[in-house]
Parts: sequence; structure tokens; C-alpha cells
Amino acid sequence: MLRHYESLGLLRPADRTGAGYREYSSDDIRRIFHIESLRSLGLSLRDVRRALDDPGFAPSDLVDDLIRQTRERIAGETELLTRLRRIGAAEPDGWEDVLQIVALLQALGSESAGKRQRAALSSVDGASVPTEALVEAALNETDANVAGALRWALAQSGDGGLELLAEGLDSSVAEVRKRAVQCIAEMPSCKATALLQDALTNPDIMVRRCAAMALGARGVADGVPTLIDMVVEDANDVDAADALSALASRPALADQIATRLVESLAHGVVESSARRRLTQALAEIPGITASRALADLSHDEDRVVALTAAYILTMRDAR
Repeated sequence: MLRHYESLGLLRPADRTGAGYREYSSDDIRRIFHIESLRSLGLSLRDVRRALDDPGFAPSDLVDDLIRQTRERIAGETELLTRLRRIGAAEPDGWEDVLQIVALLQALGSESAGKRQRAALSSVDGASVPTEALVEAALNETDANVAGALRWALAQSGDGGLELLAEGLDSSVAEVRKRAVQCIAEMPSCKATALLQDALTNPDIMVRRCAAMALGARGVADGVPTLIDMVVEDANDVDAADALSALASRPALADQIATRLVESLAHGVVESSARRRLTQALAEIPGITASRALADLSHDEDRVVALTAAYILTMRDAR
């Protein structure tokens, strides 16, 4: 190393012995320590020489560049560590399995939507795709078809990705939160249902609405208040009304849902458009509570509301 430094002009021994051995003075030793200190920061030998010998050499720009290079190196090492961890989690039996997993991970990160979709669907062929990689891909996917394939793949993989998806619900990015709840909605397990119930209190209204719709499809009534709000606020109101109707097929829930719809009518919902949507939602709710509410609405000041309610009552009587 010392000979190399000397060949580059970085270090010049103060003297030599009669036998030709280099002799280093205290100043030489100090310079060696300076060289090593600067090298520990990532400086090249050329930059070390400039730093030590050029009085006009300013460190600020070089330090900024070293920071940038270090960040890039850390990002690269972190990516490698993540990939290795995912391969380890897949518990490959041999190097053929390792190579297959690497190929799938590369495909999930491809710029081609088709390649990403094929990678997501590869579980059909028994390929082992690390769940963590599927979750990350699903939370960041912008192509609708690929996103659907990733959600399907996660649903087939069991509950392994639920913890990471739960973290996605708290993301600072709205789109990531939306994708997380959509993924959970397609996972049929009891743990996924519990996560959806927790999501009903999420600060993000889109998360709450998606969770309520998914719970309604599972026959879980916790999301009824949110579904009714969706009808009132004209937010995917038709699907929300369908979910309420499906829940109301259970006699124990029919009157509860009808009562909540009636309360929404009584609590300052004065806009005609909202009353029309609530009237239409009541149409598929069985029981006397819904019928009484429709009878009242048949005298509504809004002619469309009144006619709609009267028609629904006629059809109910006919049935």
C-alpha cells in the first residue's frame, strides 16, 4: 500500500537507509493517517491527493457528491438484502428454485404490464412467489389488469400478506391505502374480515367505504352506517344499496337497516336527490318498518320521490 501511495505521488518518504529501506518521519506518519482518514469517507486516491495538496480545494461539493453516492450504494444494498430475504422466505429446495424465484421477482418489477401480470398469475403453475413481493407489487401497481391479478394471487396465498397489507392501510399515500383495502377485501379469511372491521374507523373515507362494501358482501352488518352514508352522499350508491339489500335478506337485520334508513330521512336529509336514493334503497328492504317509511314518502313534496315510493308500495302489495 505504501509503495502504491509513493508511486502516485501521495507519499514521499523523508529518507532511505543505506540498505535502501524507506524511512518515514513523524510528518510522513501523520500524512499516512490523513490519507487513510479521507479514504474512509469514500474519497478516491486522486481526490485524497487534491484534498491534501491543493489549498484551493473546497470539500463541500465533494462531500455532497459522496453523500449522493453513499445513498445510491445503500439503496442498492437494501434492494439486494430485500431480494435475498424474499428468496430465503420462499425456502427453495435447490438452485433451480432460487433461479425461478429471481426470475419471478424480476418479472414483477418489469416495465411490461404483461410480464408483471404473468408473474402474478404464475402461482397457477405452482411457482413459489414470495408473499412479501406480491404485497409490495400490489400496493404499487397502477395497471388495473395487473392489480386484479396480484389481488387474486394474494387471495390464493393465505393470510401471509395480511400484516403488510394492514401497514398499507396506514400509508401516507391515498392510492396505497386504497389498494391495500382492495387486496384485503378479496381475501376470504376471518383475519381479513377482522381487518376490514377495523378499517371502518380508518381516517380515509375511501378505505371505510371499500371495507363496508366488502363486509356487506360477507354478510357482516358492521358497515351498515357507512353504506347508508354512501347512499345519502351519492357515493357508489347503487352498489351500497345492493349490499344493504343483501344484508336485509336476514330477518334479524331487515328492520335494523330500515330503521337506520328512516333515521337518515328524519335527520335533516332535505335534498330531493338524497331522498330519492333513500327511497330506492328502501325498495329492497323487507318488513313493516320499510313499508311505513315508503307510505310516508308517497306524500313527499318532491313528486318524483312520492311517485317512486307509491310505485314501490304497489309492487310490494302485489308480491
